[in-house]
Amino acid sequence: MLTCQSLGNYNRIGVYQFGVKQRLMTDDFSEIDRLISLDPQAITAIHNKFYKDVYRFARFRVNDDVTAEDIAGDVFMRLLEAVHNGVGPRFSLRGWLIKTTANVVNDHYRKLYNHPLEDPSELDENSRDLFLSQDDPVTITDQAEQRRSIQAAIENLTDIQKMVITLRFGNRFSLEETAGIMGRNANSIKALQFRALLALRKSLESDLG
Repeated sequence: MLTCQSLGNYNRIGVYQFGVKQRLMTDDFSEIDRLISLDPQAITAIHNKFYKDVYRFARFRVNDDVTAEDIAGDVFMRLLEAVHNGVGPRFSLRGWLIKTTANVVNDHYRKLYNHPLEDPSELDENSRDLFLSQDDPVTITDQAEQRRSIQAAIENLTDIQKMVITLRFGNRFSLEETAGIMGRNANSIKALQFRALLALRKSLESDLG
């Protein structure tokens, strides 16, 4: 159980390297300082501020509301545990949360691959929609297949390509925001995005075959 034990040995550095520039992270450090105290009001404020970003990242990757909510909850629990153990975020709180979300999503898929559904008749949330909706079932099926194809294509990308695609198109972060989270410059993000989209296009074209 988390307690408010002393975390005075938690080291923080006032600047970080961003391309060739050094920037003061005053806002992030202010939030980190408040988080270290494990004050309930500070934790609630940080949760409210960053939950949407974490949830959107997870939702884009797993394409399921309930699973995305579970992942988001797990991410914030990991944050509190990391801070309690003195290994929490040092520079960017948002960046730490997003990268942890990516790790939790990867863990989720590893579990799925290692423990597939034993009963193939089990329906996922998208499948149930086919029976509950009043829309044309053929159209819905086509849309569901498209979502699955895109999701599968994304999972075939490298981890860094998944990160770029999710941040840019799932979270709608700008090039600068994405660069800050990933610790790269904007030109590097542009190049990564181009290669990721090219790989997605080739993968989808191959599926359509």
